[in-house]
Amino acid sequence: MPRLGESITEAAIITWFKNVGDSIEEDEMLLEVATDKVDSEVPSNVSGVIEEILYEANDVIKIGETIAIINSNGAVPISSSKTKKQTSKTEKPKPKKIEKSKANKPSTKISAEQFSISNTNSFFSPLVVSIAKEFHISFEELARIPATGAEGRLRKSDVFKYIEEGRPYQFAQAVAQQDPTAYRIPQLTFDKGEGKIIEMDRMRKMIADHMVYSKHTSPHVTAYVEADMTNMVNWRNANKKAFQEKYGERLTFTPLFVEAVAKAVKDFPNINASVDGDNIIVKEDINIGMATALPSGNLIVPVVKNADTKDLKQLAENVNILANKARENKLVGDDIKDSTFTISNVGTFGSVMGTPIINQPEVAILALGIIKKRAEVIETENGDEIAIRSMMYLSLSFDHRVVDGFLGGSFVRRVADYFEQFDTNRNI
Repeated sequence: MPRLGESITEAAIITWFKNVGDSIEEDEMLLEVATDKVDSEVPSNVSGVIEEILYEANDVIKIGETIAIINSNGAVPISSSKTKKQTSKTEKPKPKKIEKSKANKPSTKISAEQFSISNTNSFFSPLVVSIAKEFHISFEELARIPATGAEGRLRKSDVFKYIEEGRPYQFAQAVAQQDPTAYRIPQLTFDKGEGKIIEMDRMRKMIADHMVYSKHTSPHVTAYVEADMTNMVNWRNANKKAFQEKYGERLTFTPLFVEAVAKAVKDFPNINASVDGDNIIVKEDINIGMATALPSGNLIVPVVKNADTKDLKQLAENVNILANKARENKLVGDDIKDSTFTISNVGTFGSVMGTPIINQPEVAILALGIIKKRAEVIETENGDEIAIRSMMYLSLSFDHRVVDGFLGGSFVRRVADYFEQFDTNRNI
């Protein structure tokens, strides 16, 4: 299963385009998969004949797992040939025949206690290593197989018995010792009431998992500021018609927001980061994700790549293309990849402000509320006066593991400053 995006760890198989015994060319589409973001077609990385398909439609597979075996020399597999292959006189028979389809299918009847079984000897004989290579068994998996040989050595018979049982420890993880001081979620039973039952669709389930993971992983803190949007609103209202006539693109507020956020990210590059264990990865590219609602009501985040290098015309073009694709359910994998910072325009739905959940593996997300006119006290040459101004709340949720209050607060204030200082004399 190939890597489908920076934050994607698994994908569900929708359908296979090929069957066992079919020929396939390199880059020809092999199957279609679904993630919490978008459905994608996966091409073959080699030319050859499909020998095995290890998973079925609707199976959820971790990124990096083997999902099919292709004979890349182009020969027709023995099982699909109508003629029986004769054994050569010089060919040595194998000690035991095991069906690889069975060998690669993990058992579901093994208890959690059995997963802790492993042999303690790290030496494996050449014969055992040869068998492991044939059946694509890693050394880590070999170490999990119970050994019956002298001094804890793994024997050939141990390996074949393990394969016949369906390789039950293929995906096992070491049983961790529970920390008695760790917090555990209490197992409470609630009366959930009665009503119409609606089953979550596949995307909604994945979004739910992603949101729970984000809240569990990142300690969320939210900072709020208020911005006077009057200059930007007046300029956009005065120029949107001319902008569309000149460039053939609608001028919404979103490209203006993306432009200002990209400038602020350049001022505070540590907000444009992700966490990898004890390391902080500060991204060189500034790719702004835009949280967008699909017609189904599910959420997706198309990405404006290298937003800091594009002028307003290019930003408007990118935003409009991605928005149209989202409305028509035509987004592809590349449209939602490589986001480094995300904005969510909750004002589109009439919300005054929001407390957004961080789009992992990023470290911050900015919510933009509704732009609303109200009476404000402003400073003028004649002193304080009351005027009608277009105001908006900004709320930045950030990962307090790596973003402290100074960085988070300074960044969101800088975005608001760029909004308020918008040049009303700007030419389109």
